[in-house]
Amino acid sequence: LVELNLCKMPTNPDEPYYCSQQINIPPSLPDILKQFTKAAIRTQPKDVLAWSAAYFKDMAKGETPPVKERLEMPTATQKTDTGLTPGLLRVLNKQLGPKKTVSLNLVMEKWADLALPKEQFDDLVRIGSFGGEVEWNKFFALCASALGENITDAMKTVCEILTADPEGGPSRIPFPLFKDLYTYLAQIDGEISQQQINEVCNYLKYHVDKQDGYVQPRNFLGAECPKLSTR
Repeated sequence: LVELNLCKMPTNPDEPYYCSQQINIPPSLPDILKQFTKAAIRTQPKDVLAWSAAYFKDMAKGETPPVKERLEMPTATQKTDTGLTPGLLRVLNKQLGPKKTVSLNLVMEKWADLALPKEQFDDLVRIGSFGGEVEWNKFFALCASALGENITDAMKTVCEILTADPEGGPSRIPFPLFKDLYTYLAQIDGEISQQQINEVCNYLKYHVDKQDGYVQPRNFLGAECPKLSTR
């Protein structure tokens, strides 16, 4: 309709009178809307309006928008139906991970942008005793623990999201990072002794020394590895 050389007759005397020549569409608008549509299809936001506002706000500020890398099928194996999925956790990590330390208010803002349950956020904050400034990796690790049945599941998710390997690869992460987050989750759990933590880390060190300082899920999922948790 914009290209037609017609004028729009106002139905109300107070309405402005426009001709098609007066309507200027920015050349970049079609591509912006195309990318937005693709992002919405991949992310499947629960609250489309809130997500759309967050998307364009981040794009305008040159920040990473809340967009999944690919379409994600619903996960039926979560401990609880929290709405949090590995794909959404990837989005949060992509937005907040580079910052290392972030304000709790910023984490809450990004959480709300994805329409994730406020109750789940509050539980994570309570469990981790977070406040003010937050070490993102620790908040991230707690989120990963909400997606599985035990710490082994959580650390597998941690590796799969934090790895620099391509999808389908070995999902390696630096051993110091693994050790730090595993120790943190074990301490939060409260039922895992320091001796058990040491046994796991000492066992993995054998593989790490042969893998250029990296650990991967198959190293701690094998039957020979001491159990990461008591359950």
